[in-house]
Amino acid sequence: MLGAMRALLVANPAATTTTRKVRDVLVRALASELEVDVAETQHRGHARELAAQATVEGIDVVVTLGGDGTVNEAANGLLSGGPGAQVPTLAVVPGGSTNVFARALGRSRDPVEATGEILDSLRAGRTRLVSLGTASAETDGSWTEPRWFVFAAGFGFDADVISRVETQRARGRRSTGALYVRAGVDAFVLGRDRRRPPLTLTVPGEPPVDGLFLALVSNVSPWSYLGARPINPNPDASFDGGLDLFAMGRVGVVRMLHHVRQTMAARPDARGRGVHRWHDLPELELTASRAQGWQLDGDHLGTAAGLRVRSVPDALRVVV
Repeated sequence: MLGAMRALLVANPAATTTTRKVRDVLVRALASELEVDVAETQHRGHARELAAQATVEGIDVVVTLGGDGTVNEAANGLLSGGPGAQVPTLAVVPGGSTNVFARALGRSRDPVEATGEILDSLRAGRTRLVSLGTASAETDGSWTEPRWFVFAAGFGFDADVISRVETQRARGRRSTGALYVRAGVDAFVLGRDRRRPPLTLTVPGEPPVDGLFLALVSNVSPWSYLGARPINPNPDASFDGGLDLFAMGRVGVVRMLHHVRQTMAARPDARGRGVHRWHDLPELELTASRAQGWQLDGDHLGTAAGLRVRSVPDALRVVV
């Protein structure tokens, strides 16, 4: 039994694929073996506040029930004072539409089954340290404080797609694969950045690469999913190494479709004209000739003139 272990369940009531009934089932399961408190998020950033407080209070494990945005906020709260033995372990129950981080940890997509897996792992002591990333954005001539991300960062095209999706969701549209596809097509066809690529990339020990319109930074593989179908521009990315980067220069519609198919193949290996890839990077910097959107773990965070990204090994202990 795990009765001496203190847990906090951070639940997002607006999560796409869970209901209050499901949440109550999970609470009963966790409470049968853990000393568990429950907190529902009330606003953007609340999961970060709750996780930071859990660290101060000496909670043993923080369990998130929500999507990747909830996981990102919780990780930022847990690591608000930096990595260390004092940081609670993170466990993830999938409750969003995509759940990239939960899938990377091997969690079932069913939240009830995932909760059972977490309890089994806690009984057996199956936890591990994983690498994460941090990103700082250049806005108004200065750099923001680094913010943690668990599986992906992006600058340019993908952030534009996410912004378009978030606008539609604010109007009441449901988050679906079709909505992302439509937003991606609109951003590619109607946007100006693929025709006048504004990004320049600098990685350690290499000359800058300019003329880019898309830059996808991965901490895990796959980068994301379209329904059940993985999208895998960086198939070698993992929690055990640094960051992987997939970038693209100016391309036309036909070649773009070709590269998209490559990233979704059974053995993804996107290569060819306009494609740039790096593996196991400790850090990188992106700058833009005009302001670009940036995103972490699928959340659009505004626009910036640049992005500094760094890998942090053994940053956070998670239940596996």
